[in-house]
Amino acid sequence: MTAWRDRLWQLMEAEVFPAPSSDRLFNPYRDTHPAYDKPGAPVVRRANLRAALDALPRKPRVLVVAEAPGPWGCRFSGVPLVSEQQLLDPAYPVTGHPTSQRAAHGEPIKEYSGAIYWRVMQPYWGRFWTWNTVPLHPHKPDEPLTIRTPTAGEVRAWHGLLAALIAGLRPATVVAVGRKAEGALTTIGAEPVYVRHPSQGGATLFADGIRDLLG
Repeated sequence: MTAWRDRLWQLMEAEVFPAPSSDRLFNPYRDTHPAYDKPGAPVVRRANLRAALDALPRKPRVLVVAEAPGPWGCRFSGVPLVSEQQLLDPAYPVTGHPTSQRAAHGEPIKEYSGAIYWRVMQPYWGRFWTWNTVPLHPHKPDEPLTIRTPTAGEVRAWHGLLAALIAGLRPATVVAVGRKAEGALTTIGAEPVYVRHPSQGGATLFADGIRDLLG
Protein backbone atom coordinates (compact mmCIF):
# COMPACT_ATOMS: atom_id res chain seq x y z
CA MET A 1 0.00 0.00 0.00
CA THR A 2 1.10 3.56 -0.57
CA ALA A 3 1.61 5.95 2.34
CA TRP A 4 -1.87 7.52 2.12
CA ARG A 5 -3.50 4.08 2.11
CA ASP A 6 -1.40 3.04 5.09
CA ARG A 7 -2.48 6.14 6.98
CA LEU A 8 -6.16 5.61 6.26
CA TRP A 9 -5.99 1.96 7.25
CA GLN A 10 -4.18 2.78 10.47
CA LEU A 11 -7.00 5.18 11.34
CA MET A 12 -9.55 2.42 10.72
CA GLU A 13 -7.64 -0.02 12.89
CA ALA A 14 -7.08 2.47 15.71
CA GLU A 15 -10.44 4.23 15.87
CA VAL A 16 -13.18 2.44 13.97
CA PHE A 17 -12.64 -1.30 14.31
CA PRO A 18 -12.29 -1.39 18.14
CA ALA A 19 -15.25 0.93 18.86
CA PRO A 20 -17.84 -0.87 21.01
CA SER A 21 -21.44 -1.32 19.94
CA SER A 22 -24.31 -0.18 22.14
CA ASP A 23 -28.07 -0.64 22.26
CA ARG A 24 -28.34 2.16 19.64
CA LEU A 25 -25.15 1.80 17.59
CA PHE A 26 -23.78 -1.35 15.95
CA ASN A 27 -20.15 -1.68 14.86
CA PRO A 28 -20.16 -4.03 11.84
CA TYR A 29 -16.35 -4.18 11.84
CA ARG A 30 -16.20 -5.51 15.40
CA ASP A 31 -19.41 -7.32 16.30
CA THR A 32 -21.95 -9.85 15.06
CA HIS A 33 -25.62 -10.45 15.68
CA PRO A 34 -26.29 -14.21 15.74
CA ALA A 35 -29.68 -13.85 14.06
CA TYR A 36 -28.39 -11.83 11.13
CA ASP A 37 -24.64 -12.36 10.67
CA LYS A 38 -22.58 -15.31 9.52
CA PRO A 39 -19.79 -16.41 11.89
CA GLY A 40 -16.65 -14.34 11.38
CA ALA A 41 -18.60 -11.54 9.68
CA PRO A 42 -16.53 -8.62 11.08
CA VAL A 43 -13.33 -10.06 9.63
CA VAL A 44 -14.96 -10.32 6.21
CA ARG A 45 -16.35 -6.80 6.40
CA ARG A 46 -12.93 -5.41 7.28
CA ALA A 47 -11.48 -7.31 4.33
CA ASN A 48 -14.16 -5.89 2.03
CA LEU A 49 -13.30 -2.36 3.16
CA ARG A 50 -9.61 -3.04 2.63
CA ALA A 51 -10.33 -4.38 -0.86
CA ALA A 52 -12.27 -1.21 -1.70
CA LEU A 53 -9.33 0.90 -0.55
CA ASP A 54 -6.77 -1.20 -2.41
CA ALA A 55 -8.83 -1.10 -5.62
CA LEU A 56 -8.32 2.66 -5.97
CA PRO A 57 -5.73 3.23 -8.70
CA ARG A 58 -4.43 6.42 -7.10
CA LYS A 59 -5.10 8.81 -4.23
CA PRO A 60 -8.62 10.16 -4.81
CA ARG A 61 -9.09 13.88 -5.28
CA VAL A 62 -12.68 13.75 -4.03
CA LEU A 63 -13.87 12.60 -0.61
CA VAL A 64 -17.59 11.84 -0.50
CA VAL A 65 -19.08 11.74 3.00
CA ALA A 66 -22.55 10.35 3.69
CA GLU A 67 -24.40 10.06 7.00
CA ALA A 68 -24.09 6.54 8.47
CA PRO A 69 -24.36 2.85 7.51
CA GLY A 70 -27.87 1.69 6.75
CA PRO A 71 -29.23 -1.75 7.69
CA TRP A 72 -29.11 -3.08 4.12
CA GLY A 73 -25.83 -1.65 2.86
CA CYS A 74 -22.60 -1.01 4.75
CA ARG A 75 -24.00 -2.79 7.83
CA PHE A 76 -23.40 -6.08 6.02
CA SER A 77 -20.89 -5.22 3.29
CA GLY A 78 -18.48 -3.11 5.35
CA VAL A 79 -18.18 -0.65 2.45
CA PRO A 80 -20.06 2.66 2.66
CA LEU A 81 -23.07 2.88 0.33
CA VAL A 82 -22.44 -0.61 -1.05
CA SER A 83 -24.66 -3.64 -0.57
CA GLU A 84 -23.86 -7.34 -0.62
CA GLN A 85 -25.52 -7.61 -4.02
CA GLN A 86 -23.13 -5.02 -5.42
CA LEU A 87 -20.10 -6.83 -4.01
CA LEU A 88 -21.20 -9.86 -6.04
CA ASP A 89 -21.86 -7.84 -9.21
CA PRO A 90 -19.07 -8.31 -11.81
CA ALA A 91 -19.53 -4.67 -12.84
CA TYR A 92 -18.53 -3.47 -9.37
CA PRO A 93 -14.75 -2.83 -9.29
CA VAL A 94 -14.19 -4.41 -5.87
CA THR A 95 -14.21 -8.13 -5.13
CA GLY A 96 -15.93 -8.76 -1.82
CA HIS A 97 -17.96 -11.27 0.12
CA PRO A 98 -21.37 -11.09 1.83
CA THR A 99 -21.71 -11.58 5.58
CA SER A 100 -25.44 -11.93 6.24
CA GLN A 101 -27.36 -15.04 7.12
CA ARG A 102 -29.65 -14.19 4.21
CA ALA A 103 -26.73 -14.34 1.78
CA ALA A 104 -25.78 -17.71 3.22
CA HIS A 105 -29.22 -18.88 2.06
CA GLY A 106 -28.76 -17.46 -1.42
CA GLU A 107 -30.38 -14.03 -0.90
CA PRO A 108 -27.65 -11.36 -0.72
CA ILE A 109 -28.97 -8.10 0.66
CA LYS A 110 -29.50 -5.15 -1.65
CA GLU A 111 -29.99 -1.48 -0.81
CA TYR A 112 -31.94 1.13 -2.77
CA SER A 113 -29.67 4.07 -1.90
CA GLY A 114 -26.54 2.07 -2.63
CA ALA A 115 -27.82 1.05 -6.05
CA ILE A 116 -28.54 4.66 -6.95
CA TYR A 117 -25.21 5.83 -5.56
CA TRP A 118 -23.23 3.27 -7.53
CA ARG A 119 -25.12 3.90 -10.77
CA VAL A 120 -24.32 7.61 -10.55
CA MET A 121 -20.74 7.27 -9.26
CA GLN A 122 -19.51 4.38 -11.42
CA PRO A 123 -18.28 6.62 -14.29
CA TYR A 124 -16.06 8.44 -11.81
CA TRP A 125 -14.56 5.37 -10.14
CA GLY A 126 -10.96 5.97 -9.11
CA ARG A 127 -11.50 9.68 -8.49
CA PHE A 128 -13.34 9.43 -5.17
CA TRP A 129 -13.43 7.68 -1.81
CA THR A 130 -16.63 7.25 0.19
CA TRP A 131 -16.96 7.42 3.95
CA ASN A 132 -19.66 7.98 6.58
CA THR A 133 -19.93 10.80 9.12
CA VAL A 134 -20.72 8.12 11.74
CA PRO A 135 -19.11 4.77 10.77
CA LEU A 136 -21.37 2.72 13.08
CA HIS A 137 -24.94 1.73 12.22
CA PRO A 138 -27.46 3.83 14.20
CA HIS A 139 -30.63 1.90 14.98
CA LYS A 140 -33.57 2.04 17.34
CA PRO A 141 -33.12 0.24 20.69
CA ASP A 142 -33.88 -3.48 20.40
CA GLU A 143 -34.55 -3.10 16.66
CA PRO A 144 -31.17 -3.92 15.08
CA LEU A 145 -32.30 -3.70 11.44
CA THR A 146 -33.83 -0.23 11.65
CA ILE A 147 -32.23 3.09 10.80
CA ARG A 148 -32.38 6.40 12.62
CA THR A 149 -30.68 9.76 12.28
CA PRO A 150 -27.48 9.94 14.35
CA THR A 151 -27.66 12.30 17.31
CA ALA A 152 -25.53 15.42 17.51
CA GLY A 153 -23.37 13.74 20.13
CA GLU A 154 -22.84 10.64 17.99
CA VAL A 155 -21.77 12.80 15.07
CA ARG A 156 -19.50 14.92 17.25
CA ALA A 157 -17.75 11.80 18.57
CA TRP A 158 -16.38 11.13 15.07
CA HIS A 159 -15.29 14.66 14.18
CA GLY A 160 -11.70 13.77 14.96
CA LEU A 161 -11.68 10.82 12.59
CA LEU A 162 -13.23 12.90 9.80
CA ALA A 163 -10.57 15.57 10.27
CA ALA A 164 -7.82 12.94 10.25
CA LEU A 165 -9.17 11.35 7.06
CA ILE A 166 -9.18 14.71 5.33
CA ALA A 167 -5.66 15.44 6.56
CA GLY A 168 -4.50 12.07 5.24
CA LEU A 169 -6.17 12.32 1.85
CA ARG A 170 -5.92 16.09 1.31
CA PRO A 171 -8.71 15.94 -1.27
CA ALA A 172 -9.32 18.77 -3.69
CA THR A 173 -13.07 18.52 -3.03
CA VAL A 174 -15.10 17.26 -0.07
CA VAL A 175 -18.69 16.34 -0.90
CA ALA A 176 -21.38 16.12 1.78
CA VAL A 177 -24.22 13.73 0.92
CA GLY A 178 -27.08 15.07 3.04
CA ARG A 179 -27.37 17.78 5.67
CA LYS A 180 -26.00 15.74 8.57
CA ALA A 181 -22.73 15.18 6.71
CA GLU A 182 -22.67 18.82 5.63
CA GLY A 183 -23.02 19.97 9.24
CA ALA A 184 -20.24 17.72 10.50
CA LEU A 185 -17.83 18.68 7.73
CA THR A 186 -18.58 22.38 8.12
CA THR A 187 -17.95 22.16 11.86
CA ILE A 188 -14.45 20.78 11.32
CA GLY A 189 -13.69 23.42 8.68
CA ALA A 190 -13.75 21.15 5.63
CA GLU A 191 -15.82 23.54 3.46
CA PRO A 192 -17.91 20.78 1.85
CA VAL A 193 -20.00 20.94 -1.29
CA TYR A 194 -23.53 19.76 -0.51
CA VAL A 195 -25.48 17.27 -2.64
CA ARG A 196 -28.89 15.78 -1.91
CA HIS A 197 -28.96 12.29 -0.41
CA PRO A 198 -30.30 9.80 -2.98
CA SER A 199 -32.87 8.27 -0.61
CA GLN A 200 -36.47 9.39 -0.10
CA GLY A 201 -36.99 10.83 -3.54
CA GLY A 202 -33.60 12.49 -3.85
CA ALA A 203 -32.14 10.34 -6.64
CA THR A 204 -32.44 12.91 -9.44
CA LEU A 205 -31.12 15.79 -7.34
CA PHE A 206 -28.22 13.63 -6.14
CA ALA A 207 -27.31 12.66 -9.71
CA ASP A 208 -27.53 16.27 -10.89
CA GLY A 209 -25.34 17.47 -8.04
CA ILE A 210 -22.65 14.88 -8.66
CA ARG A 211 -22.58 15.53 -12.41
CA ASP A 212 -22.25 19.24 -11.79
CA LEU A 213 -19.23 18.53 -9.60
CA LEU A 214 -17.48 15.71 -11.45
CA GLY A 215 -18.54 16.33 -15.03
